[in-house]
Amino acid sequence: MSQGSNFVDYVKICCRSGKGGPGSAHLHRDKLTSTGGPDGGDGGRGGHIILKGNPQFWTLLHLKYRKHIIAEDGLSGSSSTSTGKSGKDEILEVPLGTIAKDAETGEVLFEITAEGETKTLTPGGRGGLGNWHFKTSTQQTPRFAQPGEAGIEKWIVLELKVLADVGLVGFPNAGKSTLLSVVSAAKPEIADYPFTTLVPNLGIVAYRGGKSFVMADIPGIIEGASKGKGLGYRFLRHIERNSVLLFMVPADTSRTISEEYAILKSELQQYNPELMQKPHVLAITKSDMLDDELMAEMKKELPAHLPSIFISSVAQKNLAELKDMLWKAIGA
Repeated sequence: MSQGSNFVDYVKICCRSGKGGPGSAHLHRDKLTSTGGPDGGDGGRGGHIILKGNPQFWTLLHLKYRKHIIAEDGLSGSSSTSTGKSGKDEILEVPLGTIAKDAETGEVLFEITAEGETKTLTPGGRGGLGNWHFKTSTQQTPRFAQPGEAGIEKWIVLELKVLADVGLVGFPNAGKSTLLSVVSAAKPEIADYPFTTLVPNLGIVAYRGGKSFVMADIPGIIEGASKGKGLGYRFLRHIERNSVLLFMVPADTSRTISEEYAILKSELQQYNPELMQKPHVLAITKSDMLDDELMAEMKKELPAHLPSIFISSVAQKNLAELKDMLWKAIGA
């Protein structure tokens, strides 16, 4: 996935569906008929604006500069009860995990999670009825028809939540980008300063027997992120969609590993308590600097009942075992 400014996870667009075509008030006339009855057809419906899930997309970048999305109007009905042509729908392809919200109220309208799934953002106006609908025993030749319904115009916010099997959770510099670059084909930007990762990176991790899973490196959390501090909410929302959370704590942390895990967990819990229901796995990174004795001491202090493993991405230590643990947690 492309980096930096190419990753767009939020756009605001104005959607205007097409208005319905007017019905026709035509009266039947031909060389044999000079006073025929009503035969005006119905107007065509206005075009819808539709979202469609496309797994080939990772970003909303293609919609960033399309501020106004306008669907076609329906055409008017014509003689011989011919219905007018419907306006062309505007179909916007979006990545899986895209959420549509009403920009004014903030109400979530729906989300797109499956390939080919379509949902209508703004429906087109219905076409008006032609005059033949209004013929009665007392009114044989109605000379009126219905106008078409107006289209709908509203501002919509689209937000992307990354869909992945494993989300990496840890403070800046916990070694998340390094792990992702070693176990997958992703090439995240890596540097030794906080907040190098400003966009989520996705990598496909190859597993045994030709299987694979998707891992997402999410920007580092700092204490207070759940209150919008640091990079805040914008990135925490990506964690909601991962099925397993891999907590990463470096072996050289100034706190104990349990303390650091507890702080990370508390940030997530304050943001969304449901994240606590997901499977958690703990990886102690940069453990190539530990000898066996120190590792044995540290193991005693690790949180009970939590699958944990000491790894080193640089030294390729225990990475196959980590993949086994993650695969088991994904339940695949």
